[in-house]
Amino acid sequence: MAKTDTVRWGILGAGTIAHRFAASLAHEPGSRLVAISGRTPAHVQAFADEFGVPATSAYLSHEDLLADPEVDAVYLSLPHNLHHEWAVRALRAGKAVLCEKPAAMTAAEAADIAAVAHETGALFMEAQKSRFVPLYAEVMDLIARGAVGEVMTVETSLCNEMSAAIRDPHSYMSDPACGGVLYDCGTYCASWLDALLPGDFTVRRCTSRSIGEINSFADAELVFAGGKTGWLQCAADERRPRQVTIIGTGGRLTLDELHRSQHAVLHEDGQVPLAIDTPYVVDDFYGEIAHFAGLVRAGAAESPVMPLAATVRVAQMLDAVRAAL
Repeated sequence: MAKTDTVRWGILGAGTIAHRFAASLAHEPGSRLVAISGRTPAHVQAFADEFGVPATSAYLSHEDLLADPEVDAVYLSLPHNLHHEWAVRALRAGKAVLCEKPAAMTAAEAADIAAVAHETGALFMEAQKSRFVPLYAEVMDLIARGAVGEVMTVETSLCNEMSAAIRDPHSYMSDPACGGVLYDCGTYCASWLDALLPGDFTVRRCTSRSIGEINSFADAELVFAGGKTGWLQCAADERRPRQVTIIGTGGRLTLDELHRSQHAVLHEDGQVPLAIDTPYVVDDFYGEIAHFAGLVRAGAAESPVMPLAATVRVAQMLDAVRAAL
């Protein structure tokens, strides 16, 4: 993509997460929100009024937003099952795409998005925000320097009590097409497994439960190359510690709030535990926004932190766990 000084953003979807994104985007000095699209006139107009989007760029059609030549990049915040379609449409329209997780509902869809990104030369990045908080880079540096030895096991758990959302007909969580908690929360777990456990993998065992048609709990053990193991646990019907624990041959690292960590504890064998506190810059959205905007300004085709191959591999893990359910 061509280089640009200021990234002009449009947002597809005017829901809750789009509001959080827009509030964070206001702090990114090289970005400007110029357009919004949604299906409900009152919601779109209220969003435009709140964030200073001109009335002429408050669209009731996503196609109209993608046709706007004043938009350089889009944040895709539509329900999960619409990500593939609109990511492909946006890429073919020449827009850089920051797509809310999960990028796709299947590995085939993820691979198709990657293929279109390569074909068009347009930037695509999945918004796996856990990779863009400041603590993530610090933890990955510690691991690269051998602080825990060779990583052998990664345990991930992101469990919440949000069963009311599953029963709410107005929530995307109540739509079976959006994949339930495995796709809403399990995708963050899979992203950590992808980052830390390379190579082929299989699902050794898996348990699950549902509320009606909606998957509300999944607990899977994956086996990776070299006999390494990964645990993926997510829930929408009970609270548990929301952590990632990285266990190596010489110690372990435990991070709180797996999907937006600010605190970790390093236990090196024979050493006093070391607490690591690395706060957000602005909030939990800002890191991914600043990273992506920098890529757009540089004319980059892909993120080195969340590359297309990682999006495809995360989708492959979710495919494998869903098949095991």
